[in-house]
Amino acid sequence: MSEPVLLQAAGQGVWQLVLNNPERCNVLNDATIDAFHDRLSEAEAKPALRLLVLKAEGRHFCAGADLGWMQRAAALHSPQNRADAARLAELLWRLDRFAQPTLALVQGAAYGGALGLVCACDMVMAADDARFSLSETRLGLIPATISPYVLRVLGARQARRYMLSAEVIDAATAERLGLVHEVTTQPLQQAAAPVIEALLRGGPQAQIATKDLIRDYAGQPVSRALVTDSAARLASLRVTDEAKEGLAAFLEKRKPSWEDDVC
Repeated sequence: MSEPVLLQAAGQGVWQLVLNNPERCNVLNDATIDAFHDRLSEAEAKPALRLLVLKAEGRHFCAGADLGWMQRAAALHSPQNRADAARLAELLWRLDRFAQPTLALVQGAAYGGALGLVCACDMVMAADDARFSLSETRLGLIPATISPYVLRVLGARQARRYMLSAEVIDAATAERLGLVHEVTTQPLQQAAAPVIEALLRGGPQAQIATKDLIRDYAGQPVSRALVTDSAARLASLRVTDEAKEGLAAFLEKRKPSWEDDVC
């Protein structure tokens, strides 16, 4: 059996995390989740990493959970069953907390747990044939481990409909709901090229700090403590070498040093 998840260099600090079991529609099971953890650790260790792209081989991004795996997990004793479920929950947490920007490219089916992967990424582009479903209730299950990320994206009102009904969501509806940022009729890699180029033009440390900012501030009321913290974050960032280089490059009408390798 080939490795179910690959990590591939794409140049300019871009690395691709590739679901690689197209014969089985890239289903999620214990082997895939373990491989995903391993490849994510490898990506985190790359010294010049700028962007992580999540994609899949074959017609479908991911058909959701391997039902055979789910049956085996149900037969485990309670501590083992819980540990098995926690492995997927931890993977989603790690992907959501990944320091650098993440971009998911989705084609075909993205069902069940695949929506957790999609919603944990910063940006999502979908082919016009993409379709999504929170299919768990059709199997007598609940979308528990993926729910924090799906709820954050969909909001409770839309989640009530699609988590309960398990309806299939086409690409256009997914874009309207905010599940994806853009739907394209072009090959996904081609359509993603301008977005990737735009991301590579940002300051690497500034992007990491921006992800922290969004994570910490989203959903928070505007309070005096929040205002004070925002000023402190700006003050600490603008004295960095990266910020000094970025401001100097803008004033001198040249590219900042981190853009040297951007086409």
